[in-house]
Parts: sequence; structure tokens; C-alpha cells
Amino acid sequence: MEQSNGVTPTEQLPPINRITQLEQDAPLLSLMTKIRDASTSHRDFCSAVDRIAQRLITLALTHVPSEPQTIKTPTGATYMGIRHTKDVCGVSVLRAGASMEHALRNTWMGPLSFGHILIQRDEQTSKAQLYYSKLPRHIKDNVVLLLEPMLATGGSVIKAVQTLKDHDVPENSIVLVNVVASKKGLDVVSTTFPELRIVSAAVDSDLTAENPGVGDFGDRYYGT
Repeated sequence: MEQSNGVTPTEQLPPINRITQLEQDAPLLSLMTKIRDASTSHRDFCSAVDRIAQRLITLALTHVPSEPQTIKTPTGATYMGIRHTKDVCGVSVLRAGASMEHALRNTWMGPLSFGHILIQRDEQTSKAQLYYSKLPRHIKDNVVLLLEPMLATGGSVIKAVQTLKDHDVPENSIVLVNVVASKKGLDVVSTTFPELRIVSAAVDSDLTAENPGVGDFGDRYYGT
């Protein structure tokens, strides 16, 4: 059934390679209802976002390459497992992206570093402008999880991905971790960067002032 905000809970992603969406099960839809509800308190909004981020990060980490590893268990048995062959770097698009750093710290067991990118829209040109970036020295050797909860037109994400590529990060080593995306934004970003991986929790037909998805994500998460 179509919801009043124009979003269908079971709406599927467009058939674009390298884009995956969380399973639209009841626990996730309950959390998404919480963060979309204007009456949700600041504390409950943060709690729901943290749980969604945990699921997103878990799925995003499946893109980290691995190889077989054989170990001995405490009982002396042999176990055929795996070991990851690349480290992970989380890069937050400030300020909303930093809301997912805690989930990444709690989920990834291997070497982990963080970087930050600040992008804002120029008031005169309406184009996304890079104002600040601080990235680890060896980021090009890592799988980079680009943390950006909202994807509307795609301008900020395109600028962020290009910044990573300018630091020699291979496009296919970047995973965009996203809470709510618009179909238009997904199409623009995936067309611009066909090797980019994208993991999203929800896809809306559009994100506008009339249908803002969750509202101002940063304001609601940080209580400002």
C-alpha cells in the first residue's frame, strides 16, 4: 500500500549493478518508521539510526575482500574460515556521516582508520563545493566506506567520491553507506561512477522539501 509520503515500504532498487538494499523486513521498517516520524524524540531518533547503521555497515563490509584461513579451535579441531585481505577506512561526509562511525567501530574487527570530508552547496552556483578534507595517508590501499546518510540530488556524494579518487582510491574500493536515497540521486551517482558500490536502507521516489525523507538528518541526530 502506498504511504502518504509517497514511499512504498517494499519499493525495490532500480536494476543498477553494484547497488544493494537492506532486506525490507519488519524490524527495519519499524526503525525507518521511527526516523521518518516527525514526532520521534531526539533520543529515539538516534537509537533507531544507530540500529539501522549497524545493519548497513554489516552489509557494506561484505565488500571487503577475503581469503581462506585455517585455524585450530580450543578443542583441537580444524576450522576453515577466512581472513580479510584489506583494511577499512570510514570517511564521513560531515556532519551527518559521522553518525555512523560508532557502528563501524563496533562492527569491524580489523585495522580501522577514519577520514572526514566537508562539502557544502555554493549559494550562488548551487554546486557542491569541497571546503575541507582530512584523509589517512594510506587510504588508497583500503576499502573505503563513504558514510553519507542522505542521497538526494547526488551532488555532494559525487564531490566526495571524486575527492577520494583524487587521493588515488580506486573507484571499486569505495562503498557508499546510505540510509535514505532518492531514485534520481542513485541514478546520477551510479551513472557517474559505474564501479562504485552502494548500500542503502531505503529508496524514495524523490527527496524534496515536500518529501524530505527524514527531515534534516544532522539536526535531528545532533539535536540542533
